[in-house]
Amino acid sequence: MTTWVSVLVIGLGTILLLGVSWRSFRHSRSHGVFRFFAAEAVLGLVVLNAPVWFRQPGAPAQLLSWALLAVSLGLAVQGFYLLHRLGGPARPAPGSPLFRIENTSALVTVGAYRYIRHPLYASGLFLAWGATLKAPSPLAILLALVATGFLVLTARAEETENLARFGEAYRAYMARTRLFIPFIW
Repeated sequence: MTTWVSVLVIGLGTILLLGVSWRSFRHSRSHGVFRFFAAEAVLGLVVLNAPVWFRQPGAPAQLLSWALLAVSLGLAVQGFYLLHRLGGPARPAPGSPLFRIENTSALVTVGAYRYIRHPLYASGLFLAWGATLKAPSPLAILLALVATGFLVLTARAEETENLARFGEAYRAYMARTRLFIPFIW
């Protein structure tokens, strides 16, 4: 990918992410603010490593990368499906930074949510590190660490919101699940 194409993709991606996230910036402690910066870091990683995405397909780092990317996709698909199907999403109040799918009326605790509280952010985590393994470099590792940090901040901010929304039920859910990786973290 040429430099100007990379700049164009990052510019358009940033405009798209800003378009999706603009409401969050009016609520500086909203999880959406942190999610924006995590998504920017992941966008940078994907663009940075795009030229080598399919090189050396049988190399161990590539195989691990594809495994992480497959887990990322699986978590994203299941996470969105379960939130939509079981979360009882409702239209957010005017001025709310939440998307409809985030404004759930029921706590989802099945599927991936049975083991981890944030499958969608875990998906971003696996995407970041899967993209990093395509061509590990100091810049790629730095971007993956930035994405990881902002995903943790996103999850922590959302947990504060969920405790306010679901109360003790969410506190009990937190006690029996992990943040991103089942049984580990």
